[in-house]
Amino acid sequence: MTAEIKSLNPSSVWGYFYELTQIPRPTGQMEAVTRFIVDFGKKLNLDTEQDEAGNVIIRKPAAPGFENRKVAVLQSHLDMVPQKNNSVTHDFTKDPIGAYIDGDWIKAQGTTLGADNGIGVAMSMAILADHSLKHGALEALFTVDEEVGMDGANGLRPGFVHGRILLNCDSEEEGKLFVGCAGGADLNISFQYKKGAPLIDGDVAVRLFLSGLKGGHSGVDIHLGRANANKLMFRFLKEAVRDYGVRLATIDGGSLRNAIPREAEAVITLPKSNVEPLWELIADYQDLYREEYAGIEDNISFMAEMTGAPFALIPEEIQDDLINSVEGCQNGVATMLYDFPGTVESSSNLALVKSFEGLIEIKILARSSSESRKAALLSSLESVFSLAGARVEYGGAYNGWQPNAKSPILKVMEDTYEKLYGKKPEVTVMHAGLECGIIQGVYPDMDMISFGPDLKHPHSPDEAISISSVGRVWEYLKTTLENIPV
Repeated sequence: MTAEIKSLNPSSVWGYFYELTQIPRPTGQMEAVTRFIVDFGKKLNLDTEQDEAGNVIIRKPAAPGFENRKVAVLQSHLDMVPQKNNSVTHDFTKDPIGAYIDGDWIKAQGTTLGADNGIGVAMSMAILADHSLKHGALEALFTVDEEVGMDGANGLRPGFVHGRILLNCDSEEEGKLFVGCAGGADLNISFQYKKGAPLIDGDVAVRLFLSGLKGGHSGVDIHLGRANANKLMFRFLKEAVRDYGVRLATIDGGSLRNAIPREAEAVITLPKSNVEPLWELIADYQDLYREEYAGIEDNISFMAEMTGAPFALIPEEIQDDLINSVEGCQNGVATMLYDFPGTVESSSNLALVKSFEGLIEIKILARSSSESRKAALLSSLESVFSLAGARVEYGGAYNGWQPNAKSPILKVMEDTYEKLYGKKPEVTVMHAGLECGIIQGVYPDMDMISFGPDLKHPHSPDEAISISSVGRVWEYLKTTLENIPV
């Protein structure tokens, strides 16, 4: 990241954001960033505490004259989603993020930026460090490992957080106040077999590459109709197996449960006489996919090359069950909310399909703001794979966040926004999973709102955050804190 980014307005926020980009912090690697936050709090001589889950809380006393205000909690998560383009050489466990300015946007060089949720962390840090601000007593809660399993929020215990007004700084559309979110659960599916099938005499091996898809956040982007690389690959495989004598050796599609898969790769074998017709079929499917997703996906690439013979093939019966179940698996939007038009209620993301020796693993993330609809969707998905003979297990379940129609902090934030910008903010719910639902389970009397600046395409290498929006949301946050009720 160039030094000029640190001088953007507000410089304190962008300065801390820059520091965060220099600390590798993919989900599961939290030691360096939590140490950074703990050291930050202690350097400010603020009460700083870390719990057993790794979450950090920093407490700041009230400004003079604001001692009677309710304690507000600024909440953000420290981890980021590690996604990159295949053409990019980047190690998320040790390399800093290469960010740059593009007009009104901050972007990264072929990787995720980490503005989800680094910008929320940076704003909290800037609030803590600025002693000129007017506000009541504050707590800044920095949670760990949100992106996979929400482990930090799940590890919270009563008594760690004292405030009962929570401002979650992890949403991505300026001018919207989120008062609820979807819950979710993982479906972990496996096909197991003892021994791979031998190669067929005379067959040759081909490696397939499907790439160039946009991907994105499997919650906030699921309604955009973007292609799922796993679904496209298996749609092709079904015809190739049926009509061209193709056998499947390996499959590797998707990378993270909460990211729409952008790429898929497979190794297949087939009779040598069918190679030329296969090239034509691949070209036809590339044209078909580009036509079907015109205006949504601009760079779909479906390529193939000859490759060395694989060690073994997936047994034919397992192969057919796998292809049919993935083809039949529901993916994308399932139901919409009536009370909030245009908002997704339930969805599923066929996130990963990967083969190993004797094992094929599939991971699906299902989301819904209705617990009953979530259960129904999971049951439907389970049935598809159970009929195919797969083992299906549930995991990673978390509750949604139920709206509070009588929220006092919502009234404050609506009035504050209208005074600043001359219009009312949109009050809605989010299809993505926020930690608010889990925190609500630990602190049921917590009054919560989620908000944030404009952030595009989180969980993908196209992630970008608006510079001007960050400036406006920063002013909004400061004014909101000044108006926290007694």
